[in-house]
Amino acid sequence: MQGMICGFLGASPWELRAFGTMKFVLQINEGPYQHQASDTAYQFAKAALATGHEVMRVFFFHDGVNNGSRLTTPPQDDRNIVQRWSEMAQQHGVDLVLCIAAAQRRGVVDTDGKQRLEKDADNLAPGFRISGLGQLIEGIVLADRLMVFGD
Repeated sequence: MQGMICGFLGASPWELRAFGTMKFVLQINEGPYQHQASDTAYQFAKAALATGHEVMRVFFFHDGVNNGSRLTTPPQDDRNIVQRWSEMAQQHGVDLVLCIAAAQRRGVVDTDGKQRLEKDADNLAPGFRISGLGQLIEGIVLADRLMVFGD
């Protein structure tokens, strides 16, 4: 797993250890089943956490906000990407944030948005929250690295 992180950062395992523990913010711009970005980001985050690094925040932008819909229902023999992210948030305290503007455009709303936008239901998956671009900027300022997945 450490090799995966080293490959992403262009560093060897011994060079990465010299950095010590790193704080990462991930930005995902693609939906869960239309592009490999979410799978790759998930595997990166899993490897980073397993090697002692911190994944401070995952910011879902553009079509990436579809990773936070609890209505996603893959076939039984397929991976459940939304559930993977939810479990990571629960187990490791990773902050999963959907861009509010992108989420509204794509019909992803939380309970507050349901009332404010006068919708009949909410569909935000457990462990996710909706907020603005300020959360991405704050994460970039506080993290050691921003990793962007998707176009």
